[in-house]
Amino acid sequence: MIPPPKIRVLIVDDSASVRQTLTGIFEGAPDIVVMGAASDPFAAVRRMQDEMPDVLILDIEMPRMDGLTFLRKIVAQRPIPVIICSTLTEAGSQTLLDALEAGAFDILPKPRVETRRFLQDSRAHIWDVVRAAAQSKAGAARRRQPAAASPVEAKLTADAMLPPPAQRRALASTTEKVVCIGASTGGTESLREVLQALPVDCPGIVITQHMPEKFTAAFARRLDGLCQIDVKEAEDGDAVLPGRALIAPGNRHTLLNRSGARYFVNVKDGPLVSRHRPSVDVLFRSAAQYAGANAVGVIMTGMGDDGARGLLEMRKAGALTVAQDEATCVVFGMPKEAIARGAAAKVLPLGLLASEIISVRRHAPVLESMA
Repeated sequence: MIPPPKIRVLIVDDSASVRQTLTGIFEGAPDIVVMGAASDPFAAVRRMQDEMPDVLILDIEMPRMDGLTFLRKIVAQRPIPVIICSTLTEAGSQTLLDALEAGAFDILPKPRVETRRFLQDSRAHIWDVVRAAAQSKAGAARRRQPAAASPVEAKLTADAMLPPPAQRRALASTTEKVVCIGASTGGTESLREVLQALPVDCPGIVITQHMPEKFTAAFARRLDGLCQIDVKEAEDGDAVLPGRALIAPGNRHTLLNRSGARYFVNVKDGPLVSRHRPSVDVLFRSAAQYAGANAVGVIMTGMGDDGARGLLEMRKAGALTVAQDEATCVVFGMPKEAIARGAAAKVLPLGLLASEIISVRRHAPVLESMA
């Protein structure tokens, strides 16, 4: 059997140290090869005239042409997934929001100090992001063969943050609904589409979107200015209220909790769960325990399997569970895993997710047999 071709990566960064570090990181990946490294977009274009990469890793602050300008040119001309790796992501700046809106596939934060160590410590995550990019819609336009299997690494489950459902029982049903949404790669713009379509009397919403630390606050402020509902970065003890969406802060887990008829969130430190912090599995498990049949779980575009186990726990607890369909996902990873596990009662396109959330106001909780 002929093995599939390796994923070809082109690194564009004005720092020779960063180019060297990233090249070394990919030398350990069996299915990824660095086809070249360029110090600025002009050098990258010359390299791309000889051979097109499958994935581009791009800095923002560079001489002669900044990365944002180059990104917009690429998106307009070539179906190549672009991963932004920049120090600007460290502060959650507007530039990062602009990069996502311009079509960046994903973001890799790059701190200004101890950059080499940080990138080396993030090796497994960087590999995963590149693999997901190669398998995305933009990547598929260039690659028709499946990527090689990823090395299996041990990862913690939601047990690291709260007990399995068998050890706790959701409180009694009420008529108040709460919606929990999990998303990753491609989720920023997809979430915007969903939240913009929601009316002010929609159920309370808690969202875990995989994002770099400090970026979620800027993301929440942007959505708050675009949507009818209130959107804010979650703080420990925040109430989950109709017409409000709480977004888990980067690098901290967010859990749903309940006191009587009142829902609120806990924001906690903790280990990576399913290789993420915040983790969708952690949010979904807490919803299964504390909201049960009053909850709605929605899993959206993203790489990996974070949220698949938790969504199944929600469904077993009587919650309505929904997965975004393949056709509208940027990366059909998390929803695919959830569907394969039987966790999704419904599979819907992105354009119908908001109407499904709105409709739950009119349905009483119904426990579903999952024997």
